[in-house]
Amino acid sequence: MSDADLRRRVRETDVIARASPEHKLRLVAALQAEGEFVAMTGDGVNDAPALKSAEIGVAMGHRGTDAAKEASDLVLTDDNFASIAQAVREGRRVFDNIKKSLVFILPTNGAQAGVILVAVLAGVALPITASQILWVNMVTAVTLALALAFEPAEEGVMRRPPRPPKEPLITRVMLARIVFVSVLMIALTFGVYEWALMRGQSLEVARTAAVNMLVFGELVYLFNVRRFTAPTMARHTLYGNPVAFWASLVLIGLQLLFTYAPPMQAVFHTAGLDLAVWGLILGLSVFAFFAVVIEKGILRRLGIERM
Repeated sequence: MSDADLRRRVRETDVIARASPEHKLRLVAALQAEGEFVAMTGDGVNDAPALKSAEIGVAMGHRGTDAAKEASDLVLTDDNFASIAQAVREGRRVFDNIKKSLVFILPTNGAQAGVILVAVLAGVALPITASQILWVNMVTAVTLALALAFEPAEEGVMRRPPRPPKEPLITRVMLARIVFVSVLMIALTFGVYEWALMRGQSLEVARTAAVNMLVFGELVYLFNVRRFTAPTMARHTLYGNPVAFWASLVLIGLQLLFTYAPPMQAVFHTAGLDLAVWGLILGLSVFAFFAVVIEKGILRRLGIERM
């Protein structure tokens, strides 16, 4: 076959028998020319050229030759092809969790920076001080952000088509989510801060309320970010990742100490909040939760299942 015929036929053919080393190399090249991301398995010396030219060369660890192992990117230590599927599943889970961490960390940090930036540009008192920003970063990083590393694989992770090789880590959909959540958290934090001041509360009370609004906004967002676009209102949202559940309880305890413990009040210049302020914070947190739920529903209607 000519190269053009081979490129056409290779997309329609599942099994090719009695392939010589030259044929294997041509098959890899034909698939790559069709835009495929090619993995090649082999164990002999004659497989080495195709293993080297493929995006991912996979050699057998037991019966594979040294030449095949050297030419490969991965070595199957158990010579079991099923291990490839298990590795792909685990790789997709890890990659998803990296993206979830980015989708969580970037908008929450963007909101923290945005609150300061908006206050500076508007020429008003800072809703959150530098030490309070450090507190928010510290407690959310060691609780909420860390919990995403233990996130199990999403349902149907192996039924997805492969990602385009040139797809960026931060896609347009991810960027839209990041901007949307950042703006939402900035608005809610400023809203609570200004509302507390309008009630005649002290600056310390208003800032404490703003910090708690920011932290509880991040807390509810964590349970939305655990699934990219899948429905959030399900049992697995709360209990699917035990680490996230317990990290949330730890974070709530830390925030109560931050708000009411005298040593913390002295260090971070915080003050106790009354029930009316807590009611507003919790109500706006629920609003933020459902705002992202609605955004995810819109993405599903558009046929977007991943970010």
